Amino acid sequence: MLEIRRLIPEDAARLAEMEKAIFGEEGWTEKDFLETAELSYAYYLVAVEDGVLIGCCGLRNMCGDGNISNVMVVPESRRQGIGEKLLRSLMEETRKIGVHNFTLEVRSRNYAALDLYGKLGFVQEGLRRGFYREPEDDALILWKRGEEGI
Repeated sequence: MLEIRRLIPEDAARLAEMEKAIFGEEGWTEKDFLETAELSYAYYLVAVEDGVLIGCCGLRNMCGDGNISNVMVVPESRRQGIGEKLLRSLMEETRKIGVHNFTLEVRSRNYAALDLYGKLGFVQEGLRRGFYREPEDDALILWKRGEEGI
């Protein structure tokens, strides 16, 4: 059974392993996750299935704008709606603490993620050319602004 819950410090090592496997050297370290877990304006969720951490996403609340980051699901658990459940839970929970707008960056060639974000109502509002390395890619800046309901 899938459980969505808040990030706890004990998750940091596993999340760092997942980041490195999924994002390579661009991924966060265990220290990054530990530091983020302590931030009062950060809200991170994890997905756990049968006791195994398989996904994560979070945001930093910047005066009502939620900057979403670290959206990931392990490859063997993709295409099962876990990323969508994580993001919907994240947006629902953070609306309760005053987040009204959501933004994120995504590789321009990450078609699965773009499909998911489009389904959730995100639209492109910006572009950062050559932002990503290994492989080089542009970053699309997406926003979901002020709508009630997710």
